[in-house]
Amino acid sequence: MRVRVLTIAMCFALAAGSAFAHGDKVHVIGTLEKINADSVLVKTKVGKSVEVKLTASTVYVLRSNNQDKPAKVSDLALGYLVVIHATPKDSTLEADEVKFSLPNGPKVAAPAAPKPNS
Repeated sequence: MRVRVLTIAMCFALAAGSAFAHGDKVHVIGTLEKINADSVLVKTKVGKSVEVKLTASTVYVLRSNNQDKPAKVSDLALGYLVVIHATPKDSTLEADEVKFSLPNGPKVAAPAAPKPNS
């Protein structure tokens, strides 16, 4: 019985620790819907659009082939998948890090043009 109680207590402790791991940071996960000079609009999985402000200190990371590579804001494009770590400030979100990648999905080649009969 003691082992079961200790196991349950450990599970709660681990869950609580992971819940507070990022402090006051907010994660915005979705698809880039709009890109402005100082902000991006992200459409989340549930269809909600979230605006995140970009700052001079925002770090950009391109995720490609399971590797992270340094990037810049000009590398962002509509339709890219993003995970943004942001800090809430005065009813807005300011991006600390924007991690992005190309949308997943099969690449479909255009059908070959028919050859004319000679």
